Amino acid sequence: MPVVVVESPAKAKTINKYLGSDYTVLASYGHVRDLPGKDGSVDTENDFDMTWEIASDSRKHVAAIAEALKTDNALILATDPDREGEAISWHLKEALTKRRSIKKDTDVKRVTFNAITKAAVTEAMNNPRDIDAPLVEAYLARRALDYLVGFNLSPVLWRKLPGARSAGRVQSVCLRLVVEREMEIEAFNPREYWQVKAQFTTPRGQSFEARLVTLAGKKLDRYDLENATQAEMAVQAVASRALTVTSVEAKPSSRNPSAPFMTSTLQQEASRKFGMGAKQCMNAAQRLYEAGHITYMRTDGIDMAPEAVQAARDAIKDRYGDSYVPASPRIYKNKAKNAQEAHECIRPTDMAADVESLRLSEPDQRRLYDLIWKRTLACQMAGARLERTTVEIGSDDKQVGLRATGQVVLFDGFLKVYEEGRDEPVEDDDKRLPQIMQGEAMGFDAGAMQTQFDKAAEKSSDVIDAGDAGGMRKNGAAVLAENGAVLGSQSFTQPPPRYTEATLVKKMEELGIGRPSTYASVLSTIEDRGYVAKEKGRLIPQDKGRIVTIFLLNFFKRYVEYDFTAALEAELDHVSAGEADFKELLARFWRDFSAAIAETSELRISEVLDVLDDALAPQLYPPRDDGSDPRICPRCGAGQLHLKTSRTGGFVGCGNYPECTYTRPIAGEGAEGDERVLGEDQGEEIWLKAGRFGPYVQRGEPTPENKKPPRASLPKARGDFLPGWSPDDMTLEKALTLLTLPREIGMHPEGGVVSSNLGRFGPYIMHQLPDEAKPVYVNLKDFQDVFEIGMNRSVELLAEKRANPGRGRGSAAKPLRELGEHPEGGGAVSVMEGRYGPYVKWEKVNATLPKDVTPEDVTMAQAVELIAEKAAKKGGKKKAAPKKAAAKKSTAKKPAAKKTAAKKSS
Repeated sequence: MPVVVVESPAKAKTINKYLGSDYTVLASYGHVRDLPGKDGSVDTENDFDMTWEIASDSRKHVAAIAEALKTDNALILATDPDREGEAISWHLKEALTKRRSIKKDTDVKRVTFNAITKAAVTEAMNNPRDIDAPLVEAYLARRALDYLVGFNLSPVLWRKLPGARSAGRVQSVCLRLVVEREMEIEAFNPREYWQVKAQFTTPRGQSFEARLVTLAGKKLDRYDLENATQAEMAVQAVASRALTVTSVEAKPSSRNPSAPFMTSTLQQEASRKFGMGAKQCMNAAQRLYEAGHITYMRTDGIDMAPEAVQAARDAIKDRYGDSYVPASPRIYKNKAKNAQEAHECIRPTDMAADVESLRLSEPDQRRLYDLIWKRTLACQMAGARLERTTVEIGSDDKQVGLRATGQVVLFDGFLKVYEEGRDEPVEDDDKRLPQIMQGEAMGFDAGAMQTQFDKAAEKSSDVIDAGDAGGMRKNGAAVLAENGAVLGSQSFTQPPPRYTEATLVKKMEELGIGRPSTYASVLSTIEDRGYVAKEKGRLIPQDKGRIVTIFLLNFFKRYVEYDFTAALEAELDHVSAGEADFKELLARFWRDFSAAIAETSELRISEVLDVLDDALAPQLYPPRDDGSDPRICPRCGAGQLHLKTSRTGGFVGCGNYPECTYTRPIAGEGAEGDERVLGEDQGEEIWLKAGRFGPYVQRGEPTPENKKPPRASLPKARGDFLPGWSPDDMTLEKALTLLTLPREIGMHPEGGVVSSNLGRFGPYIMHQLPDEAKPVYVNLKDFQDVFEIGMNRSVELLAEKRANPGRGRGSAAKPLRELGEHPEGGGAVSVMEGRYGPYVKWEKVNATLPKDVTPEDVTMAQAVELIAEKAAKKGGKKKAAPKKAAAKKSTAKKPAAKKTAAKKSS
């Protein structure tokens, strides 16, 4: 029977269900070949020939496919319908041909389907094609470019910037975006401005808010009220006048739904609504696709198949009625730049199936499917009909004018199902106004603004409660009229916000940098390299990332320019469309890039640091309040501060080293850095510092006689029993407590010292009897015990541990529940308690339980599914051979097994 090859076992299982027993469906487990990480894998002297090797963990998968071809001489390559999928098929064909598993008469076909449904798979099998050569060439060009940049530029970083880990064609440009945004924030100078608003009541007793738009007969611009004095005058002008409604204008408007999802917009919306990272989003989408629930999730296309449009319209009619179905289908124009992304949008394969009907157990999959389903239905629904109302209020002398805006939803349309999220908050114009008529006199709603004034007062030290000559109350941030209905509030312009993963993906898409399939891996890389950290969803460049970016901007500027990277992407698109030769593209790139590498290789580290020191000077050496030289060391007062590097990254250090050991991080901490003296003890300063492995406290400073003064890391959070200590909360008392560790509790009655300490897995006590080969460790459940536990309790715990050594870490733990034998054999399935929560265990596979599943509720079916998913992720075996089969093995084969193992190890 024909051999069908897909990427993953989950996909193989779904497809096998549709194809039946007439086909053998196997998984390649992703790419089977790659360029070896050594010089010459891309031969720049020989027309960019590439050397490929099969990864060690892929050999068994290729062998399995080759073995299956012995019984049937037909191969169907059914990998994903994009450039990477085409490349996997090409690699498989090349690898199998090389090992002579594919012969001249072997029938090799390529099929693609945008959704794993019976109809789509059957249609694809009836319409095979050859491997798309231009798509493969586009893959080869990208892979060669990434290799040439990474393999040649990364060593330059290692030599010139110790601690820098890598640079990449797209990742370095992505990092530049994050670093430059941070520099914008640091250079930002806020500008003060004031706004005045009033709370009115209608003749019918209904309340609403309006803002001041005209003062002294002139339209107010944003910065016209620059300070509290001007705001106070404006508040008085409003509060002292009789005001009437001069006009009420109601305009009908409408809102249409957003287009269906493509890869980048799905990542952005999952980030906005659920805080999902790009990688987390794509992992969940991949599993939904492989299970046949959604169409292919790597696409630049937003068009939808006609049959899917009709299915969506039918589902809308069934659920919400005829009024929610527009007269004609909505057509969205495809944004795809080339054939690679020419498939349709990301949508459900069954429009009638909502998230409840699918019964998905994994939370990420549930949330993402619900998002995709709602967005897809919404994109084919009728628009929302709104009424926007603008009310103008003014004085008879036309000196003061205020405006109130609001809107009413007359028909919700697609809003009944879905509304797209926003990256940043916008001014709320969705308030509903009460009935207001032109010519009506407006009364002030006495005291309505008091709460807002009080909140502003909490943030200000300049507070005057009452009795001001102007009949107002005021503080440093607000001015309140005597009637309590007119408020002037202080505001400041805000710096641009740090990127989230959603806004960074959006920016990369706007600039034409990277492609949908690369965004998740690029973002993961800059975080994994320690170049960027994510805090509360925002991306913050770290010292290493900042130095790498400044280095590249000064010595390889062309290769991190946005226009250059986007133009290179466009050239690669021409290759994938069959309009350009990829080797000519590589030759042009390599000619200039190799020259830049050669030029930079001649530079000394000191020259590089001098350039970076000058480039980073505004951030490294900000002006000091006392006007002194910001480059003078604040500790010794004599040495000049300089940028330095180490294997852990960049830092600022005193030029008088080793006499002066002052150092601080490079980013944004000002002249004193983020290290600080907590106090003194026994004539020595106790410091709080930041190190490679996090914050720590230290007694004194290094000297020639004492190069390693006592230090202790701040405890990291490990569950409820060890909440962790924050640098912001550190005191001298806490630091001295930490510096007492390891703490000697006392002498054990049978000999040997008992001590307590904090370790990698939390607090513990340790003891070794004179006749014991190694110490005995006992984990403590309460963090405070490490400082307070006494000898009696310690002896009791140590005795229990020695009597039950199997309870320690590294020994077999007792299951929370036994679920029984796995349906496929190979041993029992158990529910265990782990460091990171409960999990199910079968053989060597450990699969964490979803947060919404408790150990008491997990069933065997759920456990088997979790185990299968985890095994597929690891690329390991999913099914064990039954024990009976293992028992039948002849002992005569044991020497052969040892020989094989020996051969592998050599």
